[in-house]
Amino acid sequence: MTTTAEMHDIELAPGTIRYRDVGRGAPIVFVHGLLVNGELWRKVVPPLARDFRCIVPDLPLGSHVRAMQADADLSPPALARLIADFIAALDLRDVTLVGNDSGGALCQLVVTRHPERIGRLVLTPCDAFDNFPPKFFAPLVLAARHRPLLYAIVQAMRAPLLARAPLAYGWLAKRRLDDELLRSFTRPAIQSASVRRDLAKVIAGLDPRLTLEAAERLRAFDAPALLAWSREDRFFPLEHAYRLAEILPDARVAEIDDAWTFVSEDRPDRLVELIAGFVRGRAALSA
Repeated sequence: MTTTAEMHDIELAPGTIRYRDVGRGAPIVFVHGLLVNGELWRKVVPPLARDFRCIVPDLPLGSHVRAMQADADLSPPALARLIADFIAALDLRDVTLVGNDSGGALCQLVVTRHPERIGRLVLTPCDAFDNFPPKFFAPLVLAARHRPLLYAIVQAMRAPLLARAPLAYGWLAKRRLDDELLRSFTRPAIQSASVRRDLAKVIAGLDPRLTLEAAERLRAFDAPALLAWSREDRFFPLEHAYRLAEILPDARVAEIDDAWTFVSEDRPDRLVELIAGFVRGRAALSA
């Protein structure tokens, strides 16, 4: 997952999206959240690619190396459109859409606004309802809406100790994120003013009204859904998984032990098992 040889480029209206495309079979598209990139799925994609086609874009959420056009709209609805356009440009059909963190909120917008090519939905711990962004990060998000403060916050991530602080990545993974992965997440915004510009646009658009509206619209999404949720998550309560399951017409919750938000880092084996079984239509999802 870390080699540039696996990367492809595709031109969409907002700019160039880089992505990985490995394996063959039923398509699974992985959507990461804010200030991470497709490397978030590095432990999950290789085993799944033995049986499925795994497509992993680096979305313009602050850890992307190709900045978008200066006038690109990067609000959550526009990002949902970008994801739908990305899927359409690759002519993918009956897609299993997998989301994490703020990427899970974007997935909710995709399936409620652009559901045509989506066959299944997998949400791991993510923003939902009035938790967009989580309250813990609200002061940081407010500060980041001011460009000089955003610059200072991003530059502070040069220090691994600060990058692993609770207000950064420290409470997202129960296991220690290695230095190379953290650099992959932080280096683009540290080095590029244009990437920081994109990040500022995304942060400015975070609004719980969007996820509350999506929650109401999820009642009309009747494709199968899996809520693969961490029991110990610090930011996305397990209760939200069950609330989403009550709203979605065909949904199941699978609780994951010994993991926080980044289940793909903490329990990749369990997440692979759940996604593979779900895509194959297996009913046995017990922990």
